[in-house]
Amino acid sequence: MGLTLYPAIDLKGGQVVRLKRGDMREATVYSADPAAQARLFAAAGFRWLHVVDLDGAFAGRPANAGAVQAILAASPGLPIQLGGGIRSMGTVEAWLDQGIRRVILGSAALKNPQFALAACRAWPEQIAVGIDARGGMVATEGWADISTMPATDLARRFEDAGAAAVIYTDIDRDGMLGGVNLEATLALARAVRVPVIASGGVASLNDLASLTAVAHEGIEGVIIGRALYDGRVDPAKALALAEGGSIGG
Repeated sequence: MGLTLYPAIDLKGGQVVRLKRGDMREATVYSADPAAQARLFAAAGFRWLHVVDLDGAFAGRPANAGAVQAILAASPGLPIQLGGGIRSMGTVEAWLDQGIRRVILGSAALKNPQFALAACRAWPEQIAVGIDARGGMVATEGWADISTMPATDLARRFEDAGAAAVIYTDIDRDGMLGGVNLEATLALARAVRVPVIASGGVASLNDLASLTAVAHEGIEGVIIGRALYDGRVDPAKALALAEGGSIGG
């Protein structure tokens, strides 16, 4: 069983950025052209894109719609999962109608579970639940608020609702290139029946090898951001490894 690789395109002010630990003040700009970045990832052979409207996550409504639409136009046929500021059934429907394959509900999953569950049931296998955690507790509002809800408890709410996946992000590792929190990610995957996508901290092919080795336990994929942009992870080697190869090729 292989691992799906999701290259990340995080949007802030219409530009492609990466944050450190979710801090909007710690943004590194990698491209002023999100559509061009999407074309690069498509040309490299990636089969999905992971797009986040960072401004939208903080504002509670879409804020980089133009950039998202440009990405859609630049990568026809490449499935995209999109998160950030999606808080209503109307917004979910609008994005799916425009061609987004999978919508990610993050803060709404905790703060408005009725909506999130209704969306999962209305669009089976087209909604991913984004669970961002610090110290095992769910964080919301662009990671600005830490709740008292354990990540595993939140994931279990969506087991029977038709969610496509749970995207689990360890905030303390996100953008820090410190390695994936394999222990916490695997514990969540073992605790729930929904496939888990790992996020946060990927720094090398070794991280991908560790995840690929346990993919059969419920880890469906991994999101890669800074390590791709900084050249620490070679796309061709990463894709080969995720499909069952070895680090040495």
